[in-house]
Amino acid sequence: MNSSEEIAVSGMSAGRPALRMGPAELVQAAAMARRFYLEGKSKIQIAEEFGVSRFKVARVLETALERDLVRIEIRVPAELDAERSDALRARFGLRHAVVVESPAEEEESPDPESLGEVAADLLGELVTEGDVLGLAWGRSTIHMAAALDKLPPCTVVQLTGVYDAGTAERGSVEAVRRAAQVAGGEAHPIYAPMLLPDPATAAALRNQTGIARAFEHFDKVTVAAVSIGSWEPGISTVHDMLSQEERAHYASLGVAAEMSAHLFDAEGRRVGRDLGERCITVEADRLRRIPEVVAIAGGGRKAPAIDAVLRSGLVTSLVTDTAAADQLLAAAPPPRPALDRADPDELGDA
Repeated sequence: MNSSEEIAVSGMSAGRPALRMGPAELVQAAAMARRFYLEGKSKIQIAEEFGVSRFKVARVLETALERDLVRIEIRVPAELDAERSDALRARFGLRHAVVVESPAEEEESPDPESLGEVAADLLGELVTEGDVLGLAWGRSTIHMAAALDKLPPCTVVQLTGVYDAGTAERGSVEAVRRAAQVAGGEAHPIYAPMLLPDPATAAALRNQTGIARAFEHFDKVTVAAVSIGSWEPGISTVHDMLSQEERAHYASLGVAAEMSAHLFDAEGRRVGRDLGERCITVEADRLRRIPEVVAIAGGGRKAPAIDAVLRSGLVTSLVTDTAAADQLLAAAPPPRPALDRADPDELGDA
C-alpha cells in the first residue's frame, strides 16, 4: 500500500447504492478498516480487540470492498465521529458507542434531538424479529421514538411511569405506541406517574392489571433504551419532581446521576434506594439482566452523569455527542468495562 492510498467507509458505493448500514455497523467497519489498512494489524489481532471471530473481521472487510466502501480514507456520515466512537467504546468496554457531532452553540445543551435520530437508526439495527423492546421515560427516548421509521416485528413495553400523568400523550406512553406501530407489534404502556407520594401508593399501583401486565414483560426485555439525567434542575425529571428538602437529602448522599429513577454516585454506586420504593420503574437488577441497554444522553453538562452511569454496569451501549465524549475520554478510566455488567456495590476492594 503506497502513501497516496486512502480508506473511506461510507453508506454509499461509487456508482450504485449500497445496502443501508446502521450507525454501529458504519462505526465498526470504519474502525476495522483503519486497523487493517492503515495500522497494518492482522485479522486475528482485530478479532481479539473487538471480541469477534477472525471470520467476522474478514467478512466485514470483504463486504467493504465488494460494496466499494473502502477508498483508503475513513469516512462515515458527517454527523458521526468514528474516531471518538471507537475510543469511547474501547475506554468503557462498551458493545456500541456512537458519537454525534454537536454544533458549538449546543455543546452545553442536554440531549440534542440529533441523538434521538441516530439512536432510532441504531435500534433499527439492534432489534431483531421477536425481541421485546423496553423504553424508559426521557426526552431523548421520546425524540428517538418520534424518529423511528423501521423496526422488525417486536413487542414494546414501557419501563417507567410518566413524568406527569397529564402529559402521557406527549411522553413515554406515546413513545411506546409509536414504536409498536412502526414494529407492528404489541404495546404495553404504563398509565401511571413515575413518582408516587409513598411506597404504599406505588405498591398498590404496581398491582393494577395494566401495570402488572407491563411489569410481567420486564424479564423478557432483550433491548432497552434509557435516558440519563444529571442531579440538577431541568436535567433530571426525578430531581424536578421532588421537594426542595428531598433534593437536598439525596444530594447529601452524593448523587451524581439519575437513570429511570435510580440514583448513582460518581463511582456508579447506587444511593438513595428508598426512592425506588415510591417509583413505578424497572428494578436495577432487572436492567442488569437485559442483554442490550442503550443509553441516550449528551451535552457537556451531562458528561459527569453519563460517566457515573457507565460505571454502574447497567449500560452496554451509548449514543452521545462530541461535547460529552471529549469529557468522558479525559476522565479517569473506569475500573471495570461496562460489558462486565459488574455492580460496583459488590466489587468492594476487588
